[in-house]
Amino acid sequence: MSATFYFVLPGLNNSGPLHWQSRWETLYGFTRIHQRDWDTPDKNDWIHTINEVIAPFPPENVILIAHSLACGAVAHWADKYARSIRGALLVAPADTDAPSFPQGPTGFDPMPLQSLPFKTIVVASTNDEYVSLQRAEYFATQWGSTFVNIGDKGHINSASGLGDWPEGYELLQRL
Repeated sequence: MSATFYFVLPGLNNSGPLHWQSRWETLYGFTRIHQRDWDTPDKNDWIHTINEVIAPFPPENVILIAHSLACGAVAHWADKYARSIRGALLVAPADTDAPSFPQGPTGFDPMPLQSLPFKTIVVASTNDEYVSLQRAEYFATQWGSTFVNIGDKGHINSASGLGDWPEGYELLQRL
């Protein structure tokens, strides 16, 4: 079997050193997809960057690991580029249509709701300030994803105190 290529896609403002995504890069050698603008991102820039970075790799061996705003970016990327990859772990998908969604990002709303052409797992928390559990489950249903509720973990970021988040890594292995 060929090697699997894992790409980390942080959300708005990037993921700091204590975020589980950053820790996974160090622990497992995953590759971060760096965006030109983390603070006031443009959807078209982000999805173009995703496409350019993963283009050289066999799509059947690519797994995306997205957090927050990057979950919607993956759905927009799938809609525009229609490439089927091995799968994506979509953690704490920020609801770009919600009043709580921060100012700054451009073009990410409305949240894409088409079925994704690859295996996905949506992971959500019961008390995420950027997406209600019901909306996260709705996204999972629309995208054709497996839905996982991990309980009271906030936005599933460094403030959630997950450390290396071994439970998340176990979910990743399902892809």
